[in-house]
Amino acid sequence: MAITHISTGDWETLGSTASEIRRRVFIDEQSVPLEEEWDGLDPECVHFLATLDGQPVGTARLLPDAHIGRVAVLADARGTGIGVLLMQAAIEAARYAGHAQVALSAQVHALAFYERLGFVAHGDEFLDAGIPHREMTLSLV
Repeated sequence: MAITHISTGDWETLGSTASEIRRRVFIDEQSVPLEEEWDGLDPECVHFLATLDGQPVGTARLLPDAHIGRVAVLADARGTGIGVLLMQAAIEAARYAGHAQVALSAQVHALAFYERLGFVAHGDEFLDAGIPHREMTLSLV
């Protein structure tokens, strides 16, 4: 049985590992431009790093305004529940910080994943880094 662990920390602690995962998923796989991926907000965020049997496989971040972003799981680890664990950690961190809701910009292909976690989509579809997205929120109260 695989052992999964979610670490929580700042960019100084988790940044080098998280950035490698994000590079592989967003820049290499999805062709997100470098300047859009590295937006300068990482030092302000709480970061989450998922390991599977000791190997880093996923990451996410929580911005100070309770926006969850940069949720990325390496291709080999998708479908293992890593994404759900990362989201649960980010949601709990937002709840602990006293936020009434969390928000995210979901890639349209991932809407069902976030809906299963209780998020509700709203607004029109829009392009971010050339990828269709929708805004989503989850009430924490």
